[in-house]
Amino acid sequence: MGRFVARRLLQMIPVFIGTTLLIFLMVYSLPGDPVKALFGSKAADPATVERLRHEFGLDKPLLEQYWNYLTGLFQGDFGKSFTGRPVADLMADAFPVTIRLALLAFGIELVLGISLGMLTGLKRGKLVDQLVLVLTLIVVSIPVFVIGFLTQFALGMKWKLITPTVQDSMDVGQLMVPAAVLAALSLAYVTRLTRTTVVENLRADFMRTAVAKGLPRRRVIGVHLMRNSLIPVVTFLGTDLGMLMGGAIVTEGIFNVQGVGNTLYRAIQTSEGPTVVGIVTVLVLVYLVSSLVVDLLYAVLDPRIRYA
Repeated sequence: MGRFVARRLLQMIPVFIGTTLLIFLMVYSLPGDPVKALFGSKAADPATVERLRHEFGLDKPLLEQYWNYLTGLFQGDFGKSFTGRPVADLMADAFPVTIRLALLAFGIELVLGISLGMLTGLKRGKLVDQLVLVLTLIVVSIPVFVIGFLTQFALGMKWKLITPTVQDSMDVGQLMVPAAVLAALSLAYVTRLTRTTVVENLRADFMRTAVAKGLPRRRVIGVHLMRNSLIPVVTFLGTDLGMLMGGAIVTEGIFNVQGVGNTLYRAIQTSEGPTVVGIVTVLVLVYLVSSLVVDLLYAVLDPRIRYA
């Protein structure tokens, strides 16, 4: 197991470098001058523009800019935004909010998705199965921003059950509704994926053997059926945590949650290259770590899997 983890960590290095290089080139190759954009509609003094370009290293070749960014990154320096504030400070304010929001959404889809999937798989063809399939199909068919606006209008403006926008982004109670909206699409996928694997495994030989041996129904379902059915679900959930954090832009915008999504959106609008690259770099790390954890969980769920 130790050799496997070490090998995977080494494999992450070229993946991380290649991904961040691609992101860096895409962000800094966009047309327009981000320094001039700082002045808005005002005429910028050429000397001031050149001084700022030199200060932020924008007068150097693109690959040299990336190398300087990468060397600083390994020292814990994400650079400075064009406002002069360190990008690490911006992320330190935004990421705790988004992590809290994403973990709430992840918990909702994990608990409800697996529970509904197990229930519908065991009740295949029954009324509850048909109802859940129809509801999840509806959720999958509706864009997240539509679900968000409808939820905000119905619960916040019409029925006054919640505040239309989040007043305190660190309040878990106020984040529950945005988290439910953020989790809606993934919840539908987890439910349908769990149901499919449960239905397939119910017909498997190991299930018939477990029943023939006279094992208690609770053990047959909780150990043999559930553990084998969760392997593809864990794969989806592992990558979905990063998707929840990156996909929170729309949800945070609708409910005015001051997290990574709002920060990233404002940075894109103002051509804040260092902020965009810094946030996306952290999201890349989240994806890489999630992928490693998923591989390790395979061995926990299925004892037949061994890593050398």
